[in-house]
Amino acid sequence: MKFTKLGRAAVVAAAGALLLSSCAANEPAATEAPAGETGGESTAPESTLSGDLAGAGASSMGAAQEAWIAGFQTQNEDVNITYDPAGSGAGREQFIAGGVAFAGSDAYLGDDELEGSFGACVADTLPVDLPIYISPIAIIFNVEGVDSLNMDAATIAQIFSGEITNWNDPAIADQNPDATLPDANITAVHRSDDSGTTENFTEYLAATAESDWTEGVFETWPASYGGEGAQGTSGVVDAVTNGMNTIGYADASRAGDLGTVALQVGEEYVPFTAEAAAAAVDASPRVEGRHEGDIAVDLDRTSTEAGVYPLVLISYAIACTEYQDEAQAELVKGYLSYIASAEGQQAGAENAGNAPISDELREEILSVVDLIQ
Repeated sequence: MKFTKLGRAAVVAAAGALLLSSCAANEPAATEAPAGETGGESTAPESTLSGDLAGAGASSMGAAQEAWIAGFQTQNEDVNITYDPAGSGAGREQFIAGGVAFAGSDAYLGDDELEGSFGACVADTLPVDLPIYISPIAIIFNVEGVDSLNMDAATIAQIFSGEITNWNDPAIADQNPDATLPDANITAVHRSDDSGTTENFTEYLAATAESDWTEGVFETWPASYGGEGAQGTSGVVDAVTNGMNTIGYADASRAGDLGTVALQVGEEYVPFTAEAAAAAVDASPRVEGRHEGDIAVDLDRTSTEAGVYPLVLISYAIACTEYQDEAQAELVKGYLSYIASAEGQQAGAENAGNAPISDELREEILSVVDLIQ
């Protein structure tokens, strides 16, 4: 099934040098004998897949990718997969340039990107965005003696835009009467790289605190908002952890022992959970006007439904529907089928704390993956 390319062709700059981190294959898992039989070896068909597969992109799904790679390589001993968690923007650039066979991205491909060409794909075909990873974005902080805080969107927007600069500001204190907040400057940490997590974070603020967040939605942090920049998810977490009176945003799976913020949703404050993030996705429609097979979700950041945590990211696997290299097509098809499977989603959840996709979404994703050739 061919997906026709939209609009005029655009010249895409070549991606930078690809730095790949690899995960070694695990030993095959033993399979129990069928009920009623004893001592039998596994009768599952042996894998016929072999070769190397490279991906790059969102650092938010880095821990999940580690679990998916280990699980898939256990079942396919002759396959070696590498994933470079260089960030969403870098991953898309590498995929566009043909440096990797698939990308992970916290943002789906933009219309301007779809007007270009894609190095690994057959000419005049479009890649697809497949939502394989759902996770809340946590607002993390490091304030001595404080483990959790309540904040509305306006307060968060003013902190990260530099309007609120002290931890005992009335906007924070009034929402947290039981917290002992220091008379200390706030150090707001943001991503310094081109980041889909930043895009999701700023999209939430633009939708829920429009009058306090005037820069709109962006992947690259503007100099006018100041703050301290850090590279990647791990960089933000390290900066918040190693600093004092710091605050930042990161995939919730990396929050660790840091303090976290419960968001005001309607009349209640909702802490992040995988279930609350999944509820936000289930309540959101598809993006209109996308090409056939693409599954881009238009997240409803302004929902006031009970139990919904609207600061959520969906990380997409971006892949060709038709590859120039048949062997790469088979590897991508097999790997994405494993990721979307119940087994793969559970492995990701156990290692990264993401919310497993619903059965309905799994069926939709697998129907697209099945078309890869």
